[in-house]
Amino acid sequence: MAHLKDKHTTMTLIGLLAILLWGSIVGLIRSVSENFGATGGAALIYSVASVILLFTVGFPRLSAFPRRYLIWGSLLFVTYELCLSLSIGYAHTGRQAIEVSMVNYLWPTFTLVAAIAFNGQRANVLIFPGVLVSMLGIIWVLGGDKGLNIAEMAANIKDNPLSYGLAFAGAVIWATYSIVTAKFARGENGITFFFMLVALALWTKYLLGGGGAMNVSISSIVTLVLAASAMGFGYAAWNIGILHGNVTVLAGASYFTPILSAALATLILHAPLSLSFWQGTAMVCGGSILCWAATRAKKRRLQST
Repeated sequence: MAHLKDKHTTMTLIGLLAILLWGSIVGLIRSVSENFGATGGAALIYSVASVILLFTVGFPRLSAFPRRYLIWGSLLFVTYELCLSLSIGYAHTGRQAIEVSMVNYLWPTFTLVAAIAFNGQRANVLIFPGVLVSMLGIIWVLGGDKGLNIAEMAANIKDNPLSYGLAFAGAVIWATYSIVTAKFARGENGITFFFMLVALALWTKYLLGGGGAMNVSISSIVTLVLAASAMGFGYAAWNIGILHGNVTVLAGASYFTPILSAALATLILHAPLSLSFWQGTAMVCGGSILCWAATRAKKRRLQST
């Protein structure tokens, strides 16, 4: 019995390691893009990560996949990863890359809203302040050093609408992917295949766009390997944690990923962040947690009746 409990704890810790690895992705993707270009760098990251996943998770048996999940899951996953990687790569500065990543972290809130709208998920009134606080947090983050400043937020978005637009689209797309996976996947895990598709799409874009110069050096290669490892091992570790660990602990911890991501990114990119940025990030996390609590409270009441 004690052995099983220790194993359960170990698997949960492995799942928590995934959150730590994912928290480093923003800073690492940005660093790789500075050396290899936005598209070339992302293509290299997903190519190396695909190899890592091939040896850790393995290649799925595609014939066992429900057709709707294979088609829509592939399309949505590839589109999301393109939005995520390119939104960070196209950012003009390290600070902007971190801001863009915060927009992408609206996906937990959007996922819960989508689950309520399309999957019949029950929720209480906490969902409304949860969504409001999350959106207000993004406005706070994009408002610069002044916090709640609509004019400054508009100026930031106008400076690079492509990056911010891709990040927002990515948040919506990942929420949609989560709903599609929950409805159609039937327990199948296509992550390795999906990563290979992302790499193929990025290399196609890179070649059609005329390629681009790559700054190949020992330091740039090390950064590339770190980014790909964080991406690949992150998904592998999360899969282990979700299957064999404490899902409740992992779900709760995942809502603090934006804070961890911003903290690691500011260290990697040497991009200092203002107090108002951290306030906005805390609001994004707080809003997501409120949305999660809205669904959990309803579920507990249903189970007690």
